[in-house]
Order: sequence, then structure tokens, then C-alpha cells
Amino acid sequence: MTRDEVLEIFRDCGAMMEGHFILTSGLHSPVFLQKARVFMHADKTEILCKALAEKISNHCADGLDYVVGPAVGGIIPAYETSRHLAVPNIWVERQEGVFQLRRFEIEPGARVVIVEDIVTTGLSIRETVETLEKLGADVLAAACLVDRSAGKVDVGVPLLALAEYEVPAYAEDEIPVELAAIPAIKPGSRNL
Repeated sequence: MTRDEVLEIFRDCGAMMEGHFILTSGLHSPVFLQKARVFMHADKTEILCKALAEKISNHCADGLDYVVGPAVGGIIPAYETSRHLAVPNIWVERQEGVFQLRRFEIEPGARVVIVEDIVTTGLSIRETVETLEKLGADVLAAACLVDRSAGKVDVGVPLLALAEYEVPAYAEDEIPVELAAIPAIKPGSRNL
């Protein structure tokens, strides 16, 4: 699946939004990819996650034991991707601000891939890697539908992106005047 095909699905679903957004990372951007508008269409989600599963299969030729999604944004794509990989899906969720594997157990040495929706700074993946490695898991890679850093972010493990799409993102003190003139909205899920 090409980058343009991935982005076309986002456009078709009304998920490529323009305005002034405060991303989950805290950065400000003129573009927000509202993946929930894609995930509400099971057929579109299946197309994306099947292609992501193929990418993961090529990277993890020796197999894997689990797909792990960071809550909230990674749960749906991790589930759908795990379905195509025919391995169990589990997720980490924040407890007192720190990712925990609250509902599941994982055996030491388990081979896992983290599946996320959209990556900007990679913080959720890095935190998930840390949580899983503390539990003894072997994190083979992370994968995402869209890498907004276009390959620049370091998540601590190989990052497999279905599409790289660099979108400007600015720190609070670097927001361009024309963007600052638009009221900001914060549609992300970090605090859920």
C-alpha cells in the first residue's frame, strides 16, 4: 500500500482536518489526522491494518507472540492488525500516568510488536517499550499507520510505518503568527 493510498483513505473518511490543533504530544499543528473517523469504518480499517500486518510479517519472519496497543489510540489498529497476524492482542493503559499491562500477563521472552495509530514524537511507543521490557518481553518493532515525523522519530526499536507524512508541528513558543490567529482545539486522547 502506498503513502498516497493511505492518505486517500484518511481524506475519504474526513479524517484529514485543517485548522489549529494541539496534538497529544503538546505540539501545535495546522493538520490533524482524526483516525477515529477512519476507525468508524471497519472496511477502511481492515484495509489499512491488513497492509500493516503484511509489513510486520516481513519484518518479523521468525514470528511473534503478541500485538500490543497503547490505549486509547492504539487499541483498534492493534486489534485489527493482530487479527490479520493471527496472534493475540493486548494493550497497555495509563494508571496514575504510567503505562501498565493491567488486564493481561505476558511471559518473559514473549516476542511482541507494538501497533500505534499515528506517531508524532513517539512518546507513547517509547513508554510502551519501557513497560514491556520491564516485564521481560522482547520488543521486535513498533508499527503505525502514519508516521508524522517522516522517519525522524526514534522510538527505541525499529518503526514500521504504513505511510510517512511530514506535517509541521510547533512548540508553544514557536507557533507561526497565522496559526496562532486560529483558535486551538485539542482532539487527542493522552489524558483519557
